[in-house]
Amino acid sequence: MPITTTKSAYRKGIVDALPFVLVIIPFASLFGLLATEAGLSVVEALTFSVAVIAGASQFTALQLLQEDVPTVIVLISALTVNLRMAMYSASLTPWIGGAPIWQRALAAYLTVDQTYLTSITQYEREPKMTVPQRMAYFFGAVSPVAPMWYIFTLIGAMLGSQVPDSWALDFAIPITFLAMIAPMFRTLAHVAAALVAVVVSLLAVGVPYSLGVIIAGVAGMITGAQVEAWMERTKPGRTAR
Repeated sequence: MPITTTKSAYRKGIVDALPFVLVIIPFASLFGLLATEAGLSVVEALTFSVAVIAGASQFTALQLLQEDVPTVIVLISALTVNLRMAMYSASLTPWIGGAPIWQRALAAYLTVDQTYLTSITQYEREPKMTVPQRMAYFFGAVSPVAPMWYIFTLIGAMLGSQVPDSWALDFAIPITFLAMIAPMFRTLAHVAAALVAVVVSLLAVGVPYSLGVIIAGVAGMITGAQVEAWMERTKPGRTAR
């Protein structure tokens, strides 16, 4: 049913994002648990999640800190992992760029993989939505995601070593990202970028300070851009210069 009001947009955002709660709960719990195991206090672990609210970069930073990697490398690695947020922002700007600045600022903080995926999919599905409806949908999508991230980071940190290994909470990490990226494999460029990133990450596994992940990400982005440019040049009906 097409969205006709901001209230219906907000409700639909909540409904569309609810499935992510199933993986956010163990994902956040695992971060809280590992953070305390790495020496952070409960308050520090929660502050980390509230300030950064980006699971991939948080796990990256945490792993590197445990390996006694220089702080500069930790910061660069975490920022590099989070560069995708800049691409998310650029992608969302044509849709919500006309919103009031306070809404855009709040959306910038709350832009995570789950809110981006659900929002951009909805915007492309119903391009006639108004800017207020788009913002309502976005905030609806984040409503079940962000609070669960904070709450279960806190729970995981408080439980700490009490969580048995048999629970295998680390399964949430690959499942979360597989669930998010699978629907986005819509073109050859997407598939090529993912394939190259996977291959390079495996080849670069021995690079110090886990920098192989960054190298793989850059290689994937370059490959995707080149394949997309090639596809644009070879479109049927495009005249050669």
